[in-house]
Amino acid sequence: MKPLRNFEEFIEDGTVAKTTANMPRAKSLTGEAERRKKFLNEMLEKIGMNDDNANYFIESSYDVLISLIRAKLLAHGFTSSGKGAHEAEVSFMRRLDFPENDVRFMNDLRYYRNGILYYGERFNADYGKKAVDFMERIFAKLNA
Repeated sequence: MKPLRNFEEFIEDGTVAKTTANMPRAKSLTGEAERRKKFLNEMLEKIGMNDDNANYFIESSYDVLISLIRAKLLAHGFTSSGKGAHEAEVSFMRRLDFPENDVRFMNDLRYYRNGILYYGERFNADYGKKAVDFMERIFAKLNA
């Protein structure tokens, strides 16, 4: 996997555009992230995680976090689209003062989630737990 580029590079290549802050859309995405997180926690409590269902928890953890990051992006007056949009959104975490190890973990999560969706890769419950724990740990900071 290539190193994650700086956010400014995504602006320069047109993946990210400066626009007017879109607070209604940001609020909507935040609400959706909160509902997804609640559902994810209910599933963990009711059925638990195992090697057969870990991918679903990984995908859901990523979806919660990327929705919150996208909401922050919109609130700051940016929008991303096209090839590299998710990478740009992850890179935006640096502007939100996340430590580089969190940015790298989120980028890994993005990469692995793509592997699940597009290549049928399978992950075990150990990695699923890491993804959920990461989501739980940074949720509040992204949702502030």
